[in-house]
Amino acid sequence: MKAAIVKACFDDPVVQPAYRECAEHYGFLIAPCRPATPQHKGKVEQGGVHYVKRNFLGGRTPTTLSQANQAALIWCNTTAGLRIHGTTREKPLERFQQTERARLKPLPAAPYDLAVWKEVTVGTDGYITFDNAYYSVPGRCGRGAKLRVRGGAQFITLYTLAHEPVCTHDRAQQAGARSTHPDHRPPDKVPGLTVNREACQATASAIGPATSAVVTTLLADPAVDRLRTAGRLVRLGERYDAASLEAACARALQFAEPTYATVKRILVGGVADPTPAPPLAASPPARTFARSAAELLGHLFGGAPCN
Repeated sequence: MKAAIVKACFDDPVVQPAYRECAEHYGFLIAPCRPATPQHKGKVEQGGVHYVKRNFLGGRTPTTLSQANQAALIWCNTTAGLRIHGTTREKPLERFQQTERARLKPLPAAPYDLAVWKEVTVGTDGYITFDNAYYSVPGRCGRGAKLRVRGGAQFITLYTLAHEPVCTHDRAQQAGARSTHPDHRPPDKVPGLTVNREACQATASAIGPATSAVVTTLLADPAVDRLRTAGRLVRLGERYDAASLEAACARALQFAEPTYATVKRILVGGVADPTPAPPLAASPPARTFARSAAELLGHLFGGAPCN
């Protein structure tokens, strides 16, 4: 049966991974039959299964699972367990109570987490796709690498083809979700993946009002998403001190250039003066000519000639 034995072999049969895990979880041993040897099948296959089908299920109307379980328990205790078994010549219920019950192990604290196994390929973006969701993998795996995924009810575990563990994710609860471990990305890319508007604005406000005003201007762009640009701007406070960044933002606002490029040029050029610069003198109103038409042509209308 392929659900149990993937590849039949006389010496080393290949067990289906989920079935192997179930055996390890509950502590039972798998005893596969030899290939092409049907007489090695367990006697329960011929006697037990047929007996249940003919005696318990025969003539019964299908019911719910809970009702069927209750009926089966009554049947085991009153009919199947009290008959004389054809091989042991004993009553199965007495044999169980006197010999077998004491040898049973307690059940594990948690039931077996039935998992789905799948072979996947690492994409060019460093993610694998499983059950319509995306999960990051460490950079050491490389793009195009083949991995095996164990998809349980709560966790997704990735393995190499040699069954070496790679990483574990919480299983996504909806299709299209993307799960990313920060340590799977290059260190310089992590801030850009975790930045959000609220945290960016809060960091800018902690630096100073000018920085907060520049970040507010960037985030208020109605056409272009400038969240990452605003995040890079507040991270300039890690390379330079907060006072210099605040002064550079104040200078950029003074010249009506609240952009990341302008603020960075001010910092790189060392012209971020914490002292506010004096306001620029008001420019005279623009005129087309230096002299008015009346001054130039006034003599034509009885006025004095121009000098």
